[in-house]
Amino acid sequence: SSKIRNMEIQSADGVAVLEDCIGISLTKTISKVEEKLKKGVLPDCQDDDFIPRVGNEMGAEAQIRLLKAKLRVMQEDLANVVFECRKKDDENQNLETRLKDTKEENTRLQRTISLQQSQTEKYKMLSQEAKKKNEGLQQEVTALEKVLQ
Repeated sequence: SSKIRNMEIQSADGVAVLEDCIGISLTKTISKVEEKLKKGVLPDCQDDDFIPRVGNEMGAEAQIRLLKAKLRVMQEDLANVVFECRKKDDENQNLETRLKDTKEENTRLQRTISLQQSQTEKYKMLSQEAKKKNEGLQQEVTALEKVLQ
């Protein structure tokens, strides 16, 4: 997530370029692909046909325009993915904060419950003592009534 926060969108030749401040560079990737093409080695993406079959008959300038358009679309997609990742990261941070607050509230409530339980036990004992004292006094009253009669 810190990697995503360090990404910046810049503009070069009217094309949105996304560069990672850590060192992953789109320019380096393009250079590597260009080197492979010069050597006659095709990129190892068999399912991603950059230049259609008729591309062999296209001029170099048309191929470059086609590749630039494809690059622009991919960069826009990447920018959208980065935006969504940032949004999800913010949401995760918010949820983590809420979780922390909830845990703190839970701990506080547990302490309150514990305190209230100990107070309840204390009052139960006081109630039992008062009940015993009341029974003793009732017996004393009964005995005194008999003496008076």
